[in-house]
Amino acid sequence: MPEKHHKQLKDKARSAKKRSYSPYSKFRVGAALLDSAGRIFTGANIENSSFSLTICAERVALFKALSEGSKKFKAIAITSDSESFIPPCGACRQVLFELAGNIEVLLVDKRGRTMHTKVGTLLPLPFTEKYLHT
Repeated sequence: MPEKHHKQLKDKARSAKKRSYSPYSKFRVGAALLDSAGRIFTGANIENSSFSLTICAERVALFKALSEGSKKFKAIAITSDSESFIPPCGACRQVLFELAGNIEVLLVDKRGRTMHTKVGTLLPLPFTEKYLHT
């Protein structure tokens, strides 16, 4: 993927993070998802006082893209206010793998440093539909 797309994704993820609704944890996360047509969909984490109803930034971005008709994806950038790289949670890894495939993942720390990986590396043994038919 061209470096210009990396920069756009990182910038969009940082902007999305500003829209995080995280009054309880104060842990803001932003994500930006690039589809195969070059469109970028953003998401921010949205908390609820009943924490199990909280949704992560990665799934917000992916569900927005899917609801707009996008079906093929290239990469996702994920950022937070942390000094460390923050990977997607287990639920997001599973949803990303199943609905977006083994796309590139850019983890961006507070200072803008980037770690590149793939969804399949983060989730080496995904549960897929093949297990439903055994």
